[in-house]
Amino acid sequence: MRKQYSLVLVSVPSKAAGEEIADLLIHKQLAACVNILPTINSVYTWQGETKHEQEALLVIKTRMDLFDEQVLPAIRAAHPYEVPEILALPIKTGSKDYLDWMDSVMVPPNLGNKLRNL
Repeated sequence: MRKQYSLVLVSVPSKAAGEEIADLLIHKQLAACVNILPTINSVYTWQGETKHEQEALLVIKTRMDLFDEQVLPAIRAAHPYEVPEILALPIKTGSKDYLDWMDSVMVPPNLGNKLRNL
């Protein structure tokens, strides 16, 4: 079966909060790379009020088989927001060399729950 990859977008309140999540995901081998865009301007409704906030944005490169049971819980546990933005977008295709590199630095496929609680 062909591996499926994804970009996961996560907004965080600061670059420091983003670095903490990025370090966690890289250390646990749940992501190959995390880009941190240090300043984005977000406009959204929260609890009936329109908010204008400066945040940082994480662009996380990972595999879909890691998302539900490992990546998502790791982000939620480390994220300071009550309802964090965590969106996984499928990567339809990419450079074979880059995808091979991603595989070489992440948890091997099909380990299931074995590494979930590390």
